[in-house]
Amino acid sequence: EKYHSTFGGSVEERRKMYADMVNKYYDLATSFYEYGWGYSFHFAHRHKSETLREAIKRHEHYLALKMGLNSNSKVLDIGCGVGGPLREIAEFTGATITGLNNNEFQVKRGRDLCKETSMGTNCSFIKADFMNIPAGSNEYDGVYAIEATVHAPDIVAAYREAYRVVKPGGLFVAYEWCMTDEYDSKNEEHARCKAEIELGNGLPHMYTCKQALGALKTAGFEVLESEDRALTSAI
Repeated sequence: EKYHSTFGGSVEERRKMYADMVNKYYDLATSFYEYGWGYSFHFAHRHKSETLREAIKRHEHYLALKMGLNSNSKVLDIGCGVGGPLREIAEFTGATITGLNNNEFQVKRGRDLCKETSMGTNCSFIKADFMNIPAGSNEYDGVYAIEATVHAPDIVAAYREAYRVVKPGGLFVAYEWCMTDEYDSKNEEHARCKAEIELGNGLPHMYTCKQALGALKTAGFEVLESEDRALTSAI
C-alpha cells in the first residue's frame, strides 16, 4: 500500500494522498478501537479517581460546556468517528448534532449505533471531506473537532472551512494533536518519535502548538483560550 511506502518520505507526498491514507487506516483500525477504547476514539485529561471511560465522558462534557450548547444549538462534529462523542454531547445538552466523516465504514457504523443504543435521536451523519464541507456559510451555531483535524493535509484550509460554516459569534472548539514546545526537529530521537506517531495513526503531518494556534488566526478565528491538557492531567 502507498501508506506504508511513504514512511520516511516527504510530508508533501503524504498530504497528496491523505484521503486514501486516512480511509485505509480507519477501515483497518475502527473495530480494534471499539474493542479496546469504546465508541469515543480520543484521549482524555484524567483524574486519579476516574476510569478511562469516565474521563472520556467528562472530556466531552467539558467541551460541550465550553461551547455553551443547549437544546437550541445546531452543531457540526468534524471527523466524528463512529459518533461516540456526538451521541454523548447530544444526550448531555439536547443539541442537534451532525457528524461529518469521510470514511464510509464509520458513517454506517455510527448510524447503526444510534439505532442500537437509542441515543442520538437528534443526531445525523454525512459522508464528506472536512476540507470541503457540504454546507452553506454560517450554517452552524457551533463547530467542534476532537483529535480529527490532525488528519488534514493543510491545517489552515481545514480551519477555514470550520470558520466558513460557523455563524458569526459562534465557537469552534478543538482537541488537537500537536507537538509541544519541547519538540526539536533537529533532534533525531524527537524526529523519529514524530514520524512513528504519524505512521501509526495515518497522519500527513503533526504541527507544533504554536503552528496550530497560528493557523487558527490565519483562518480568521480569534483564539479565546488554549491549553496543553496533558500538563495538568494526573495520569
